[in-house]
Amino acid sequence: MKDLAAVDDLATLLDRAAELWPERAAWIFDETGSRHTFAEVRARSVEVAGCLAALGVSAGDKVAVMLRNRPEFPLLWLALARLGAALVPVNVNYRELDGAHVLAHSGARFVVAEPEFVDMLRAIAPRTSVERVLTPDELTTTDTPPAFAVPVGEQPVNIQYTSGTTGAPKGCVLPHRYWLVLARSLITDFPSVGAEDTIITAQPFHYIDPQWNVALGLASGATLVVLDRFHPSTFWRKVREYGVTWFYCLGLMPALLLRQPPDAADRDHRVRAVHASAIPREEHAELEHRWNVPWFESFGMTETGGDIRVREADHDELVGSGCIGSPIPEREVAILGEDGAPVPRGTTGELAIRGVGLMHGYHDDPAATERAFRGGWFHTGDLATMDAAGRVYYLGRTKDMIRRSGENISADEVEGALGGHPDVALAAVIAVPDVLRGEEIKAYVVPADTNRAPVPDELAEFCAAKLAYFKVPRYWAIVDTLPMTPSERVAKGELRAASDDLRAGAYDRAEKTWR
Repeated sequence: MKDLAAVDDLATLLDRAAELWPERAAWIFDETGSRHTFAEVRARSVEVAGCLAALGVSAGDKVAVMLRNRPEFPLLWLALARLGAALVPVNVNYRELDGAHVLAHSGARFVVAEPEFVDMLRAIAPRTSVERVLTPDELTTTDTPPAFAVPVGEQPVNIQYTSGTTGAPKGCVLPHRYWLVLARSLITDFPSVGAEDTIITAQPFHYIDPQWNVALGLASGATLVVLDRFHPSTFWRKVREYGVTWFYCLGLMPALLLRQPPDAADRDHRVRAVHASAIPREEHAELEHRWNVPWFESFGMTETGGDIRVREADHDELVGSGCIGSPIPEREVAILGEDGAPVPRGTTGELAIRGVGLMHGYHDDPAATERAFRGGWFHTGDLATMDAAGRVYYLGRTKDMIRRSGENISADEVEGALGGHPDVALAAVIAVPDVLRGEEIKAYVVPADTNRAPVPDELAEFCAAKLAYFKVPRYWAIVDTLPMTPSERVAKGELRAASDDLRAGAYDRAEKTWR
């Protein structure tokens, strides 16, 4: 039996899990109640690999997947890993504009999608390299033996798209080792996940979180419970029902959980620790008191994996402090100044990361890759400081990016969509602070015809047809002009500084009123 430390790829990781824990439940999908043992996962993923090979998928190919939280998503991922091919997850909320970009830019040859997305994807396909759009039901058993490659740790297994600082989403090239490093760090380091654990994920599979939960389960023998999505009102009931012992959540989830009515069963669970990103400082202690379990801050990015966590020994001191912890053993962290050199402890600078198992770079974007990895460090675009003990405190972003309910949204992408409307001469998008969602989106629009002002609701509908729903601005301002820099860019700093309340005078799409 291969030692976990020597496992270098996802296919071998699955083979090892099926040998060690063949009859143990690997996955439980809550929506359908389906259970899959480690042996069944291996057998079915090999069958799916054979189906893909019969279609012509081979090492180096890219296959896009636009599926909801169903077993076929991780099965396709593991099948592609065995073939030496790469998965291209497509956000199920994407529409014509953002969906076409991911398919065209990734170079995906095939798409496997929910039936509801097939017509849209087939309409997009002629603008891309996609040869065929399939539903999971079309992946039928074949007698053709798959031509398995021999995966290696640095072979790409994902092109994972994430919003960058500017422009359309960038494709992060993630190798097998990315997932192995992330999973092993949660086993060999705190929280020390093992075969006696049950873990749960509520995020969509097109994000990295459910994917690394799959890798963690395969590496540790833990059972993974998959919810269809995050439901604040029933989440803890599911945690109790399945005997969950550890989970990770992010963004808006902790705040939404706290807003649920107290339940006499709140403390009746088996959870020994929770990891979360962006725990609300003022509510950290309340989260722990209500469910009688410690919550540990954690930091990671699609580009880098899991990088920084609060350790068990530091927990009590750091509750509510905003500290995101210390780097995992496979990571080095630095706080850099504008000259690229480390700044003194306690000084604000840009958070930078390096180590093994990071992304290879941005797919087909060498310039962006070079900028991100300049000086041998991955530059996160986040502001932070470090204390004398080497613990990191997150302070904010340097990026022109909006973070709404845990979703990273490129302002430039939304502006590009608005620019396609015939009534829009110029558009600028900024973030507006929001108590519940962290940030909301505000759009400033200069009309193409000064005698006819665009209607915000119509602009919103136009955006919704082009982009995921969460990228559609909530607040709208129709303006004659926008402040510009000497280089003819919108001076967004002036927009942000124009008012203490950026909602004032804007149309609020949620409330259907001008504020």
